[in-house]
Amino acid sequence: MNITSIACPGHEQVIRVEDSLSALTGFIAIHSTRLGPAAGGLRMRPYDTEDAALEDVLRLSRGMTFKNAAADLPLGGGKAVIIGDARAKTRAQLVAFARAIDGLRGRYWTAEDMGVDPGDMAVMASVTPYVAGLPDGAFSTGDPSPVTARGIFHAIRTTARYRFGSPLLEGRHVAVQGLGQVGWHLSKLLRAAGARLTVADIDAERAEWAGQSFGAVVVAPDRILAVEADILAPCAIGAVLNAQTIPALRVQAVAGGANNQLAAEADGAALHARGILYAPDYVANAGGIINIATEILKIRDRRRFVSDRLTALDATLETIFKHAAERDVGPDRVADEIVAAKMQGAEAA
Repeated sequence: MNITSIACPGHEQVIRVEDSLSALTGFIAIHSTRLGPAAGGLRMRPYDTEDAALEDVLRLSRGMTFKNAAADLPLGGGKAVIIGDARAKTRAQLVAFARAIDGLRGRYWTAEDMGVDPGDMAVMASVTPYVAGLPDGAFSTGDPSPVTARGIFHAIRTTARYRFGSPLLEGRHVAVQGLGQVGWHLSKLLRAAGARLTVADIDAERAEWAGQSFGAVVVAPDRILAVEADILAPCAIGAVLNAQTIPALRVQAVAGGANNQLAAEADGAALHARGILYAPDYVANAGGIINIATEILKIRDRRRFVSDRLTALDATLETIFKHAAERDVGPDRVADEIVAAKMQGAEAA
């Protein structure tokens, strides 16, 4: 196996992992360990190029630093990606990648993300202890997506309260982009709260199933961002809010589960200029890492820990919205400043 260090300004450590025997190529990025060991999931996707995979892991690892800090977790930010079709992944690839993680000696903890599940984590845990999201064990948390969805649902209610004057979602129209595990669980919660749903997914069969399950209107993936609704909930890939899509949005608020929803720093200001209230993604979708943190930190009363941290996240989002309104700036700017202050405080300590 070949492990190559890559110099990436702003990141503490980035490595390229290649194992010819298992046909494995991937990256591990540690953005920051200032608050604690880096933590973030492992994603497997058929990236078009290695450069695309590297760009994704760098953005995602930075986002994990912000997410963990916003959730007041004693964890830094990291992420890992494997290039390839998740439907064709092999045990040998998972074992090889686990060996690379083990070589970092606890500086980075992984868990499941897109294309990876608790069963895969169990395979990797046979090689390295620096794995969370396991299906069984003393502190196992399993699939984090239900808790992630729960946190996003709370964020949507908080967003609705600030945008519409009430957290009640009955009759509200929510457009959900992406029906993976998180998007599916979120749609279920939204429907139970009385929301009207329009949904889209690249898997047409899954989208139709959601339409039947939740009484949702199904649209093509390339139409969901232009749907007229009250709230848009991006729950697929990142960078969906950009210079091309923002002018076409017909919603009053955005709150969803996708990471790195803003393609560029200017996009937060563009949303604000259009009067669209944006719930910073790393605050809205932190439920999953809070759940995973109980495994890494070996928290015995997991339910109470998760509940308390989700409540604290709601309070943080409320503070962000309040300060953003007072200053007439985008919530993303205020959220970044809050995280920066936490990071500086940790460094001073």
